[in-house]
Amino acid sequence: MAGATSHHSEVARPASPRPPPDPVRVERGVVIFDLDGTLLDDLSLISHVAADVMHRAFGTPPEEARIHYLATTGLPFEAQLAQLFPTAAPELRAAAAATFHQRKVTEAYAHAGPFPEVPGMLKRLAQARWTLVVSTGGETEMAELVLEREGLRFWFEAVLGSHEGTKREHLVEYRRRYPDVPLTLVGDSRFDMETAQSIPGTVAIGRASRLHGWTLTPGDLTQWGAAWADYSLAGLPAALEEILARPPRSSGRRKSRRTPTAR
Repeated sequence: MAGATSHHSEVARPASPRPPPDPVRVERGVVIFDLDGTLLDDLSLISHVAADVMHRAFGTPPEEARIHYLATTGLPFEAQLAQLFPTAAPELRAAAAATFHQRKVTEAYAHAGPFPEVPGMLKRLAQARWTLVVSTGGETEMAELVLEREGLRFWFEAVLGSHEGTKREHLVEYRRRYPDVPLTLVGDSRFDMETAQSIPGTVAIGRASRLHGWTLTPGDLTQWGAAWADYSLAGLPAALEEILARPPRSSGRRKSRRTPTAR
């Protein structure tokens, strides 16, 4: 299984990514959501697609490949392959990644929908005057289409994908533009939590998960920097209010790391 990930593991993106569009308004702060496994209940479907792609391309047994994928999720798939199969030919990894992205659309996005609490949660955040953004490592256009299909696109001021840079670059740009407003990243992986922690003044929020053979608990996400984590985001609006009311945290580094449970 792959070791710990960090934002330094991201693969290079296009030399001149498009900058994120200016939000219409920022009254209270910006809440940036990961898409897969955070808003969309698609992680199980995607993990099986990834496992089959890795099995066919690299010979890894499917269930082992699935756990490897889940252990490194949050990174772009190209970066996952580079980390998991560093000695494989770059051309083979590129071909596997292209196959994955195609099959992800037809075999995961075609069948997955949002977690049941997501529409109401987004409505409550919008009513509380938060600016909402989606940040994904996938293609912007596909994310836009899925959100439109599910009736969610209305709530977001912007949808940012690989054409606008990496997730960390999205956060850096919003922090640069709005240095004095609360900035929150809501994600479902260690990578997301550590990415948020790498941007000063950014709050990390985690969605925990229970999948066959894999458990990522709220405790895991808290160990990696989440200010709040749960298996559902229904409590996120109230949690944000509570977090903003807390006194500033000290700059001391956190406790020991922990590995999620694969069983």
